[in-house]
Amino acid sequence: MGNDGGSIPTRRELVKTAARTPTISELKATVLENLTHAWAHDPVTSELLDMENVVSDWRGRLYSYESVLKGLMPNGDDDDSSEAPVLTNGESTAVDFASTDIKSLRDVVKLKFTRYTPPGTKGQEIWACPVSMKELGPATKAVYIVPCGHVFADAAIKQIQEDICPECSSEFKAGDVVPILPTERADLDFVTTRISSLRRDGLTHSLKKDKSNVKKKRKAGAGDWEAKNADGAPQPEKAKGSRQENGKAAKASGINNPMTASLTAKVLAEQEERNKRRKLANQAS
Repeated sequence: MGNDGGSIPTRRELVKTAARTPTISELKATVLENLTHAWAHDPVTSELLDMENVVSDWRGRLYSYESVLKGLMPNGDDDDSSEAPVLTNGESTAVDFASTDIKSLRDVVKLKFTRYTPPGTKGQEIWACPVSMKELGPATKAVYIVPCGHVFADAAIKQIQEDICPECSSEFKAGDVVPILPTERADLDFVTTRISSLRRDGLTHSLKKDKSNVKKKRKAGAGDWEAKNADGAPQPEKAKGSRQENGKAAKASGINNPMTASLTAKVLAEQEERNKRRKLANQAS
């Protein structure tokens, strides 16, 4: 050890415990820990979720509606970066908003949870399935119906075997029952196949028309017109009143849901305040 001619230690002497494969119970504990964190925290901001204000994408991930609005706003990716959440196993759960594949509010569905006060709990409310009254969370496989967004336990939906939502009586198809935070291979394959089929039909996760395809077609049409009229013919006037020209007030207009309108106005106000601070900082420098 001291370069004095002594013996050189072998790997067996230095490594007391060899690496081993995690047991099934340890793997289950890790999955449960990840699910517990995902049920309670926004994957983008790592802030606690308010179940009254939660949306889900086609993957079944849960997001705060406010964080989705901020991500969709122009220049939404500010320098204000929160520290990435890290679980006890050392694995980071941070998700970049660009990787969420959310391009508009049509790509998410507002979830509607049911409050329930179990007997003997002294008024403590839980989020429960309105059919089976099971508590919804990492220990219960949950699903929601598109587009109404009502959340149920997976076992309850399979048991009733109906194509009408038990809460709002809206009709739905079997392919519109989306698992929340799926972990099983069959569920992961299902959500991937579902979104691929919807996109082929020109639809989004919320079953609304995908306007991004329309914009691409319009841009392609404008390019064709310019190619055909390269001799300098005047181009038709563009329609006035676009969102950018109408200003931020137009972005918040046309929202019927009071909660959605309030959140949108809040996000726009925060963004305007940040822009003012940046201008002042640039002028001072």
